[in-house]
Amino acid sequence: MAEKKEPQLNIELDQEIAEGTYSNLAIINHSVSEFIVDFINIMPGVPKAKVKSRIILTPQHAKRLTKALVENIKKFEQANGEIKDYEQPPIPMNFGGTTGEA
Repeated sequence: MAEKKEPQLNIELDQEIAEGTYSNLAIINHSVSEFIVDFINIMPGVPKAKVKSRIILTPQHAKRLTKALVENIKKFEQANGEIKDYEQPPIPMNFGGTTGEA
């Protein structure tokens, strides 16, 4: 019997995106139809921070992303040891606007 091959997905990664964007804070909001994840880089002593990237996901994709992160963290910790979660002071969430819903 011949094996049925899954179609290949060709993913393109341009140089600018491949370099990535550093983030040390993520703010997550949601509506009934989507999850919005804003990635931010906050610096000590700097009173203003900008959103560096925004990712909008369906609830199903948000759940799949959560599962993939949990699985990858587990593999990372098996290879490298437990990731320490250091206590951080609360960050004021007054970034100059209201939280919108779609």
